[in-house]
Amino acid sequence: MAKRKIMILRKEPDGFLPKTVRAESRMYISSVFVNRQPLKGVTSDEEEKYLLGILDVGPKHIDWPKYTKKYWTDLSIMVPMGGVELDISTTSDGEPENVEDYLRYKWILKHPHVALNKDEMITTPHKRFYIQDAQRELRSANNKIQTLKDADKEFIKLSDNKSDMRRVFRLMGTQNPDRLTDMEIENYLYKIKGDVPDKFVRICTDKHLKMKSELEEMLSVEILRKIGNQIIYQDEILGDTLQDTVIFLNDKKNSGKLTTLRAKLKDAVI
Repeated sequence: MAKRKIMILRKEPDGFLPKTVRAESRMYISSVFVNRQPLKGVTSDEEEKYLLGILDVGPKHIDWPKYTKKYWTDLSIMVPMGGVELDISTTSDGEPENVEDYLRYKWILKHPHVALNKDEMITTPHKRFYIQDAQRELRSANNKIQTLKDADKEFIKLSDNKSDMRRVFRLMGTQNPDRLTDMEIENYLYKIKGDVPDKFVRICTDKHLKMKSELEEMLSVEILRKIGNQIIYQDEILGDTLQDTVIFLNDKKNSGKLTTLRAKLKDAVI
């Protein structure tokens, strides 16, 4: 059994209304339509499972679609100034203890006017409500910590491999690593792994790090050129993205082209 409760809170009304008036004002999360159908919070299977005990007819009834449509069309949550609580606790089998609160929760997760947190509501004009979920916030904070720890581990590995350090810099930096010392590159990467740890870890652990770095170097010395995201050699498009180009050149039938490109790169950097 997992006990869990969340709060739905709202944006303060605009204007200069007295505090007592704002406290008594009511705001509603109301039904919205998507592709001419009311927004549903659950799948068809979940709908049959959980609305079975709420509606007056069952899934086998000819009027089931009409009743379910009316349920989602009429669904509305009144949010007072202090917010409203939903109990989304589950049993040991993972089933919701409070089915109606569970359905409302699943519904607001998809609702266009409801943000997952206060920051998202503030920065998104059409969001007027937000979910305060202590467990999600705890997980989110811990995920950031784990990512920072992973970035630290990858940085330590890089410090012992100057070639890979330069490759990562080439894919993350805005300068040519050939013009910088190892110390300058290491200082930059130390800062960047704290600023964007997720991107840093993604690049460090990319199994195609070496080839992607080579391609970026080929672009810098104009063996290859780029139009938009496309990578082009002479008049041939090698790939629509850097990743596509890696896949193309890793294909055995294109090994001759890869050998040619690497020979040109070697001549260019001597």
